[in-house]
Amino acid sequence: MLTWIALIFVIVGAINWGLIGLFNVNIVDKIFGVQTVVTRFIYTFVGISGVYLLLLLITR
Repeated sequence: MLTWIALIFVIVGAINWGLIGLFNVNIVDKIFGVQTVVTRFIYTFVGISGVYLLLLLITR
């Protein structure tokens, strides 16, 4: 279950970065506000999820 949650966060982060790169649109900021507690929570968990999935990939 933890892996699925991490995967969802990484996918959200990847889509957000793709939109920033292509259209200069930050969906997370638009939905939850710029640098609110919620956006910081989302960005933090995207980063933690990326590290978790990287470690999972390395250890397998």
